[in-house]
Amino acid sequence: MASARDEPIGERISDRFRALRHRNFRLFWSGQLVSLIGTWMQSVGQAWLMHRLTDSALMLGLLGFCQFVPISALSLWAGVVVDRMDKRRLILLTQSLALVQALALAILAAAHLVQPWMLLGLAAVFGAISAFDLPARQSFLVEMVGKEDLSNAIALNSAAFNAARVLGPAAAGVLLAVAGETTCFFANAASYLVVIAMLMRVEVERRPRREESPGSRLGEGIAYGWRTAPIRNLLLLLGVMCGLGFQYTTLLPVYARQILNAGPRAYGLMVSAFGLGSLLSAVVLTRRQDRWALRRNLLTGLLVAGVGMGVFAWSRWLPLTLLMGFAAGFGLILYVASTNMMLQLTTEDRFRGRVMSLYTFMFVGTAPIGALLAGGIAQRWGAPWANTLCAAVLLGGAVWVLYRLRVLAAREAAVGAVTPVTAERVG
Repeated sequence: MASARDEPIGERISDRFRALRHRNFRLFWSGQLVSLIGTWMQSVGQAWLMHRLTDSALMLGLLGFCQFVPISALSLWAGVVVDRMDKRRLILLTQSLALVQALALAILAAAHLVQPWMLLGLAAVFGAISAFDLPARQSFLVEMVGKEDLSNAIALNSAAFNAARVLGPAAAGVLLAVAGETTCFFANAASYLVVIAMLMRVEVERRPRREESPGSRLGEGIAYGWRTAPIRNLLLLLGVMCGLGFQYTTLLPVYARQILNAGPRAYGLMVSAFGLGSLLSAVVLTRRQDRWALRRNLLTGLLVAGVGMGVFAWSRWLPLTLLMGFAAGFGLILYVASTNMMLQLTTEDRFRGRVMSLYTFMFVGTAPIGALLAGGIAQRWGAPWANTLCAAVLLGGAVWVLYRLRVLAAREAAVGAVTPVTAERVG
């Protein structure tokens, strides 16, 4: 039997992008790529504007808190909505509302009326929209590509997100220096028109809705996630890592303006460095992955991210800062995307929206506490100490995963079990 290395290079490349063979996914992916570039431009411009207006690390933490806390409050209920609604229509609605939010921010900035409290309020609005948008996007993938190409679709989805993390901040850094934050906000508003146009062309089969009370469906989804050990373990670890270990973005303006004494272009370069590392990680994940490869990704990702974050925290030389940002970005997405794949491959279709809402809650909804904690530590003791805490949390997660891998290896060696990823206790 021929190995993957014996296959022609053209076939191997085609296999890496196999989810794009599906017309619906091509439309969704291309529109999302443009929209995400705009979203990152707005994110960079928004944080820069807040720091320019207030010169406060704590206010940056509060900005992150306001954007993430609606996800904490709404994401679990959003899973019920996602499982009951036509996902394409729901995503169209969320993207249209995000367009209005971006346009409001752009107009306020252009009129020189924007105040810090307005940035906080609009960040909260975007967070509320994202609480429904994120699980809808994740659970929509399987409807466009099927189970066979689902892991590849997740990897390509991650690649689009992280390509946008490179392109968006790089463009925003230039625009901030040349034209100011307002241009970033208008560019984001325009990008939503592209994704809406693409979604209008997506055609999916309608599925019958199950008529149950929202409360019972929410409780059923939480119970399913808790009693399914692989899902429970993956989600609990994700919540700790994302809540306490992923807060570097909150403090990047502090590094650019105060620690490195650089300007908006350096800020954009730092965000792009994290994004470039993340993009490389997403490309690596387009390969077919067996269960042990995915498990090892969790360990490798947390270890590389922790080391990169720790060195990044104390670097005072921009090239080293960018290199460590690249390493941290690579590790973070290797860990997060592998977690996403394992969850989706383990979850039954009828619970997919609710499990993805749990994923959203753990991935993004735990961030408000971490954002406030990071901002508070940076305000009192400095940004390097805040990022050092993040690095310590990531390395602690790596130690826990290493322990779990040894337990699983010993268990499998004892029973001689060889089972598919979907049935494994991967957490």
